[in-house]
Amino acid sequence: MRESKIEEYLKNEVGKYSGLCLKFTSSVSGVPDRIVILPENRIYFVELKQEKGRLSKIQKYMHRQFKKKGVPVYVPYSKSDVDKFIEEVCKHVD
Repeated sequence: MRESKIEEYLKNEVGKYSGLCLKFTSSVSGVPDRIVILPENRIYFVELKQEKGRLSKIQKYMHRQFKKKGVPVYVPYSKSDVDKFIEEVCKHVD
C-alpha cells in the first residue's frame, strides 16, 4: 500500500479522537515527517513508511536522538500498524 494511503488513514483515525495529524517539515534531515497532536497535551512523532519501506541511516539516527530524550517515534508500515498506534495512544482519550 502506498504511503499516501497510510497517511490518509492515519489522519482519519486521529481525527476520530479530535486530534490533528500534521505534515512536519524541518531543516534537519531524518526528523519524523508527521506530528500527531491529541487532546490533553499528547504529542507524538510519526514516520510513515509503505509496507516494504525502510528507514534511512539518518532517520534511524534521529529517531534514536528523540528516544534518548524520552520522545518516542512511531513508524507504522500499514493500516494495521496505524491501528496499533491509535489503540496505544488514544486509549485514554474521550
